[in-house]
Amino acid sequence: MSGRFILTAAEMRAAEEAAIAAGTPVEELMERAGKAAAEAIWRFAGPLPTLVLAGPGNNGGDGYVLARELRARGVAVRVAALAEPKSGAARTARKSWDGPVEAPGEARPAALLIDALFGTGLARPLDAAVIARLLDLAGRAQTRIAIDLPSGVATDDGAILSPIPDYDLTITFQTLKPAHLLQPAARYMGRVVVADIGIEAASSLTEIGRPVLREPGPDDHKYKRGYVLVEAGRMPGATALVAAAAARGGAGYVRINGRDAIRNIPHAIVQGGEPDLPLEDSRVNAVAVGPGFGACDQMAGVLNLILHSGRPLVLDADALRLIANSGLDWFQHGSPDAILTPHAGEFARLFGESEGGKVERSRAAARRAGAVVVYKGPDTIVAAPDGRAAIGAAASHWLASAGSGDVLTGIIAAQRASGLGPFEAACAGVWLHGRAAALAGPAMIADDLLSHLPAAVAECL
Repeated sequence: MSGRFILTAAEMRAAEEAAIAAGTPVEELMERAGKAAAEAIWRFAGPLPTLVLAGPGNNGGDGYVLARELRARGVAVRVAALAEPKSGAARTARKSWDGPVEAPGEARPAALLIDALFGTGLARPLDAAVIARLLDLAGRAQTRIAIDLPSGVATDDGAILSPIPDYDLTITFQTLKPAHLLQPAARYMGRVVVADIGIEAASSLTEIGRPVLREPGPDDHKYKRGYVLVEAGRMPGATALVAAAAARGGAGYVRINGRDAIRNIPHAIVQGGEPDLPLEDSRVNAVAVGPGFGACDQMAGVLNLILHSGRPLVLDADALRLIANSGLDWFQHGSPDAILTPHAGEFARLFGESEGGKVERSRAAARRAGAVVVYKGPDTIVAAPDGRAAIGAAASHWLASAGSGDVLTGIIAAQRASGLGPFEAACAGVWLHGRAAALAGPAMIADDLLSHLPAAVAECL
């Protein structure tokens, strides 16, 4: 179920140092990176006239190698360098390039611009003259490709340190870096390709990959597949979306618990009565509560019963507002088996404002809450109290619509009820949600997600 590893700048340096200590020279790693980048560029752009912008570090060294490799394939390549290489490996790479090296200010534009100025580890803005020249050359190029990361991006949190152009392709090495998936940097990357250069690397941070779900067998029945209880509140439409998403997301039995009738719900969903009765049913595998629930004192009492039910919980919307109003201590005295799904505003109310990037803040929130946290947004992060975290691949921006979060709550509840652990269920739910949105296409609404969920589930069996 885990996706590709994501390494921070420090983790990537450590992985490279380990490879060098094990006997692979840094010059060999640079050769592998440059050759892999040249192959990816050739496949993506073909023999376009090319200008490579090379920085003074190892990113620039990769640029010299790929320039040499592209020219060997017959590409008209020119190199413009900010300065002479500083590292020994980059100097070796520079010597392997026997073509001219221009100053960036004198370089003519080309159809293909390759940014090999600065990659992983950049910590400060670029000089104004460098920014201006990069933007000018990029603006006059037909295709733009970044090596490792676009110059001007912070590796670990996706911050934009300097203005950058939009790229068509970003080629990184061995693993993704956080900035490839985190906003605001991710929107500038274009397609991201990970090139294998033979380094052993692992991390507790991963990309959310396509889950592997269990298909029902001949011995399964509706309760064995997963019983989801959805607690109704003041907005029946939101409750119905959660319940329908749980049913479409794979649950065998879904029950809405509430006194008021909810119309237009699927036949697979049963409507219940008093809020405390279903919680006593040992067959309940997960409880979803929050969307359309209401944030008044009366509903706080109902939520208190749910928090102390001992059932696995998926909490969203008004449930999170009630917890924020009463404080996390109130929540932590309830169920230890919970998944919280806040968007940015709810996250701030629950955990306050803090320093650090989104991954760091998500991990801190999960530790503090003692629960899995799904920090929703265009770069959704799932974090567990034990330090595991995962970043969702970019999902459709059409998900910024009413009801889409309610659907996510139901999908996660279905995955939790099926027997997946809290972290795994949250990651699976995020992937299915994003995939359903992709299948639904532009201008979709929450109901369209429900229609495409079975197809998304089918891809995981």
